[in-house]
Amino acid sequence: MATVTILDDYQRVSLSSADWSPVADRYTVEVIGEHIADEPELVQRLQGSEVVVAMRERTPFSAEVIKSLPALRLLVTTGLRNAAIDLRAAREHGVIVCGTTGSGNAVPELTMG
Repeated sequence: MATVTILDDYQRVSLSSADWSPVADRYTVEVIGEHIADEPELVQRLQGSEVVVAMRERTPFSAEVIKSLPALRLLVTTGLRNAAIDLRAAREHGVIVCGTTGSGNAVPELTMG
């Protein structure tokens, strides 16, 4: 069974924040709570993952990391943009990158109280 890996979920909220049952029916879902700053360790931990969910911009996906993950097909970021992902490298290696929608009111609500 293919693997979906969720990175940097140090609050352990990802599996309770959405209905993962359709995904879990087709994939093994692995949650990595700690941040992996070392690129070789990151590549090792993600070997075999077809889908990676990146929590915001916590983990950089450089060209070297993307190139080293031949099974990777989809890279999902929690948010609309992620400056830590090398989009050119993803495109060159056939990795689809997508984001999630957010609340359009989050910043004004936070600013205005």
